[in-house]
Amino acid sequence: MKKPQKVLLKLSGEALSGEAGKCFSEKNVLEVARQVKELVTNGVQVGIVIGGGNFWRGRTSENMDRTKADQIGMLATVMNCLYAAEIFRTLGLKTLVMTPFKVGQMTQEFDKDSCMEKQSQGVVTFFAGGLGHPYFSTDTTAALRAIETECDIILLAKNIDGVYDSDPNQHSEAIKYDRISLKEVIDQELKVMDLTAAIMCLEHKINMHVFYLNDEDSIINAMNGQNKGTLVYV
Repeated sequence: MKKPQKVLLKLSGEALSGEAGKCFSEKNVLEVARQVKELVTNGVQVGIVIGGGNFWRGRTSENMDRTKADQIGMLATVMNCLYAAEIFRTLGLKTLVMTPFKVGQMTQEFDKDSCMEKQSQGVVTFFAGGLGHPYFSTDTTAALRAIETECDIILLAKNIDGVYDSDPNQHSEAIKYDRISLKEVIDQELKVMDLTAAIMCLEHKINMHVFYLNDEDSIINAMNGQNKGTLVYV
């Protein structure tokens, strides 16, 4: 497979957090920034989507209107991206946080042409605020922004080292895939990303590499095809 030149990195909110799983760990974010800087230095264009799970998981609340819960989640992702973008800048990276709605003067509203121009100049773009509508996950945001900005692949960093046929935390006999097609992921309802996002990637021929973020140089290795994760191909 041709080495990607433009990628969408999807991080969970927990990737930014410390052992307590809440708020931010500067150490964790600096490590991500270090690896992204190496990619950018080598000419790779990078967009990033971050979940909001370190602050809020609205779907676990049974007593709140889903729309309001999702809106809180959108704002959680804005906080995460603003924080990460600033940490990235301390390493000399140029960054831009884009949202689908106005957030004062803190972000820029998403526009494909403006985004792609910035990325071509080596600016790392963060896509915050989801899609601006409830009932869509940050997985769907990642899929849509990857398609819109013409990415070669989605790097899906997780707290698990790849795709399994069942939950390895619950089933000791779970089998890990080195490669699996997106159609198989959808047909078997494997929990790689939500169904809407998976179908979008299938229709637009976007491959994914699923890997464990906390492995040494995990992002760089995933880019070079040396990661021990799972390639999810079209």
